[in-house]
Amino acid sequence: MKELDLLKKDWKKNSNSFQQISETEIYKMIHKKSSSIVKWILIISLLEFCFWTFSNLFINTDDLLRKMNHPEIVLALDILTYFNYAVVLFFVINFYKNYKTISTTVATKSLMNAILKTRKIVQYYVWYNLGMLVIISIFSYFIAFVYNPDFAFFRERLESDGKAMFFTVGILILTILGLLGIFWCIYRLLYGRLLHRLYANYKELKKIDF
Repeated sequence: MKELDLLKKDWKKNSNSFQQISETEIYKMIHKKSSSIVKWILIISLLEFCFWTFSNLFINTDDLLRKMNHPEIVLALDILTYFNYAVVLFFVINFYKNYKTISTTVATKSLMNAILKTRKIVQYYVWYNLGMLVIISIFSYFIAFVYNPDFAFFRERLESDGKAMFFTVGILILTILGLLGIFWCIYRLLYGRLLHRLYANYKELKKIDF
């Protein structure tokens, strides 16, 4: 928002001059900045979707699934995977719609509403991904522990030792919390700054509108 601040200062300095900067010009600058921010949100979400999609192609779980010999688990994993893809695509499509709305709107009120809607959808998107990370982690640990034959000896040891079971569960919880913290920081870095700038634009529009 440095350019906008400089523009506003120049506006005040030249309030008595013939080349006075109008609120319309400030609106155009905010409109352009907001459109650019939402475009970057869309680009980042698309890159993230492509990254996880291609990562899954290189992670071979077929051998492990065949070892478990539990088709109901394979079905549950497929349902969870396709559900996740559908939800993420839903968010990406909404990011695109918000980008088109912000890019084409001309009314201040409409732009303000579009900015608030975009911020809310991005926040839902981040919380959904963090929640799905927890669900997938718990589900993966459960499948590996209960159904993977390679863990048979480990299961027997834990069943006969309550302290070892407690210690193992504690390690798993700390691991999940660690992953959650790492991804939260990544999302904070990727989307948090963009949302902060977007909300700053909203506050500037609010000053113009009222």
